[in-house]
Amino acid sequence: MVGFDLDALSAAVAREEAVARVLVAHVEGSAPRAPGAAILVWATGQSGSIGGGALEWEAAARARDLLAGAPWARADLRMALGPGLGQCCGGAVRLVIERFAAGELAMLGALRQGGAPHFARPLAHGAVPEGGGLNSARAPFGAQALARAARSGAAGDAPVAIEAGWLAEPWATADRTLYLYGAGHVGRAIVHALAGLPWRIVWIDDAAARFPDALPAHAEQLVAANPADAVALAGPEAAHLVLTYSHALDLEICHRILGRPFGFAGLIGSASKAARFRSRLRALGHGPAALARLTCPIGDKRLGKAPAAIAIGVAAELLRLPAAERMVGVA
Repeated sequence: MVGFDLDALSAAVAREEAVARVLVAHVEGSAPRAPGAAILVWATGQSGSIGGGALEWEAAARARDLLAGAPWARADLRMALGPGLGQCCGGAVRLVIERFAAGELAMLGALRQGGAPHFARPLAHGAVPEGGGLNSARAPFGAQALARAARSGAAGDAPVAIEAGWLAEPWATADRTLYLYGAGHVGRAIVHALAGLPWRIVWIDDAAARFPDALPAHAEQLVAANPADAVALAGPEAAHLVLTYSHALDLEICHRILGRPFGFAGLIGSASKAARFRSRLRALGHGPAALARLTCPIGDKRLGKAPAAIAIGVAAELLRLPAAERMVGVA
């Protein structure tokens, strides 16, 4: 998830009381992760990654030094990866470490509720992001210019902006939603392959017994007498993967998906199944443009037919989806 994830931070603070967030704010040359990557660090653990290795170990140690500090404790560090840390990347990174506890989160919630697209704050240790952050009259001229650029869209999709001693990140956007029909071997493999990636999965089947005993955090189980009915629950940006035990059910689900706006539609099967389904869907009234948007087969046949191999190909395909496909009308 790109941006400042206030929900994840709030959950961590609720568990640990004080949490330090380490942000890759700027990169020079080669580095393990791009600007915007972040980890959360607490006394006995951490989550996320900024590339692992010596950089992450040193960053986590510095972050723990801030946990006992005062509100809005911060550290702004430049770390050379080659000579300083012995990593082979050879570049340098600027890390911003910030401590958060309940008091800070209350203010952050108010700032987000105020409607500003970015979380902006001064980089100075202990400085409070008063009022509207970059929109505040107290912000220096360069920071106010950055705010105007953000409002006009001129700032683009940059995950981090630093100007005149201020730091700004967009609030994290929600993960994309995947409707996955079928809890068999391939369905399970796809859910596993998407762990840690920006997808929330609505996992649908008509039998609760097909699901694993423990569901991963990024998936929610939906048992439906007719899984095709779940298509109506999906938003227009959602992706759909159809891989049930029944060709008749697969056809009904595809028919309903193609009859409404969607972001992506994939169907498991062979080239012959794809031709047969397109013929039947054409007879149901779907035009060439809609049929062209049904991806079948899914995955990458060069990887093999094992469920895990299919899942790797599907995950790669989903990650390559352009932003333009997030909202597409009925063809």
